[in-house]
Amino acid sequence: MNALVALCHFCELHGPRTLFCTEALHPPSPSPSSQAGAPVPGDRDRDGDREGEGLTMRANSSASQRGEMCEGCRSLPASHPGFVSIDDETGIRFLSHQHPRQPQLFSVVRQACVRSLSCEVCPGREGPIFFGDEQHGFVFSHTFFIKDSLARGFQRWYSIVMVAMDRIYLINSWPFLLRHLRLTIQSLQSTALKVFDSEQGVCPQRAARMNSVFSPAVFPHQRSGNAARSLTSLTQHPNLWASLHSSFSWLLKACGSRLTEKLLEGAPTEDTLVLIERQTEQEEEMSCWEGAEGGGSTSQRHQSESELGPDFLCDDDAKLNDLPGPKFRSLRHLRQVLGAAEFRQLVWHVLMGNQVIWRGADPGLIQSAFTVLKSLLPVGCVRSVPYSAQYEEAYKCNFLGLSPDVPIPMHVSSSEFSVLVDVSSERSCQSAAVGEDDISSLYQFTISSANTQPTDRGPTLLNKLEVALSNENLSVDVVSHCLLCLKEEWMNKVKVLFKFSKVDGRGREDTQKVLALLGATGPGEEDNVRLLKFWMTGLSKTYKSHLMTAVRGGERSPSQ
Repeated sequence: MNALVALCHFCELHGPRTLFCTEALHPPSPSPSSQAGAPVPGDRDRDGDREGEGLTMRANSSASQRGEMCEGCRSLPASHPGFVSIDDETGIRFLSHQHPRQPQLFSVVRQACVRSLSCEVCPGREGPIFFGDEQHGFVFSHTFFIKDSLARGFQRWYSIVMVAMDRIYLINSWPFLLRHLRLTIQSLQSTALKVFDSEQGVCPQRAARMNSVFSPAVFPHQRSGNAARSLTSLTQHPNLWASLHSSFSWLLKACGSRLTEKLLEGAPTEDTLVLIERQTEQEEEMSCWEGAEGGGSTSQRHQSESELGPDFLCDDDAKLNDLPGPKFRSLRHLRQVLGAAEFRQLVWHVLMGNQVIWRGADPGLIQSAFTVLKSLLPVGCVRSVPYSAQYEEAYKCNFLGLSPDVPIPMHVSSSEFSVLVDVSSERSCQSAAVGEDDISSLYQFTISSANTQPTDRGPTLLNKLEVALSNENLSVDVVSHCLLCLKEEWMNKVKVLFKFSKVDGRGREDTQKVLALLGATGPGEEDNVRLLKFWMTGLSKTYKSHLMTAVRGGERSPSQ
């Protein structure tokens, strides 16, 4: 944890002072465990001594700038090198001395010390408080009193502060810090109370002060004599600073390891919602078939499983790798095999929601083409029949694979809302000598469609996708992430248009204004609108019902 713990004291002569400070020094190498060889213990000790000498020099130079310190302001003698502990697991060193080793940290700790013992206090002047800013860091401070028979009011004021730049981390650590710092404070207070009681038993100071003659001339000398009393003297603990070093070092280590950062997913995407809905429908239908009676239930259940498309519930990349024989690996690979013009024509039909038919003798190749092309659409817009012995209507599937001998109906071949890709073997006799992934050498692809509308203007999503695919400097993974971002962008536009036109029921002019606002007008406007309307069919039932419920609730609220 990038934080620092310090013990502070309010001296009656010099004001707020830092008594003891523990900081964590991370190793310069990002992976200390990969370094060859283990450091020699003697080297560690010498490093600690050198660090201690540096700390002592900085402490002495800072002290000389602020005048001579009294016993109450000093923790370790000037010749003491400080304390060093090394975490063998992480290589982090915990250094303790009176002041931080860096001048910048000295200023930050000094300000935290002054504020914790002056203005930033909780009611009763004892207890925890949080303060700070982005420039000087954020501080968790716990102030407390230590009994002293020679002090004014028979007690002295101390605080333990933890300084860090991460506000959220420090706030989340509040219960942990409060619990363990209170244990340290209670230990100090109980030890000092025993010393206080023993001193009072020998010479009660309250009665002595009431019976003494007050003189303004001797008051400063009396105050000076009572002020110079160290914490070691108050607790009679010979190893006080070593004990505090162990406590503060453990606190920094434990506080840094108890909280870890995790990547949290946001709200589920439309694809996730559709997958969940389809899986739920599949499970419900399976349970219905299992409870039904009749001899044909088993075959009908298997037919239902294939129609529901269980391939939606598994990873497309895993399916692609499991397919036998030659296959398309990515959109860029498909574009290279078909050619830029034919690829654009095919993708245009996919984005417009037209039926895409592949006819050939290799089911694995056709299924790999569908796996690649389905990545262009939201999951809710995909209805696929990977390979069939008969033609299926467009309302059942927009991706259809057929065997070579299946005829295409006349109303389909003459329709502008379908495209046919015929796959024929080009060199079947020499296929063994050709590489398995060299699809262009094994097959010939013929694309036909009755559509006469030009496909070179839009939609905008296709234009941006082609720019990414033609850029050879972008890897396949980068292009996939680019496509994912484009799909999310246009799916958000679909949600806005659906809310505006279908739910709110706005007119044509208002809808046109929204399309202009969404960036769907201009060149390729007709294709953009067709894409948005087709993608509306892929919205999840959960999202649609949520919008309708919200609208009905808004309509009822004024009357209520």
